[in-house]
Amino acid sequence: MSDPEQYDLGNLDDLEDGQMRVFEDAGDYGVVVCRVKGELFALEDNCSHADTPLSEGRLRGHNLTCPLHGTSFDVRSGAHSGPPAYTGVACYRVEVNDGTAVAIAGT
Repeated sequence: MSDPEQYDLGNLDDLEDGQMRVFEDAGDYGVVVCRVKGELFALEDNCSHADTPLSEGRLRGHNLTCPLHGTSFDVRSGAHSGPPAYTGVACYRVEVNDGTAVAIAGT
């Protein structure tokens, strides 16, 4: 079994609650990192329905809403709220060691 893909996110101490940051060079579509209630969450930055960056949408609590059609995705799991999206999006576990954050795929 191979190791999961990992993406270096650097230091995210300046990312405040309710904010997002995009890492375009991570994965096929980029990764959007969100801070909610002090925790970091990361999703693939691409709506499963509209093929548009989720980072252009709105983060409210643990829900990131697609800017085109209003489907929201739970940043904790990547699960979608329903149509028009037909599936969730990839979710990454975020680990912070010595001030450096890493997104780990497949979690």
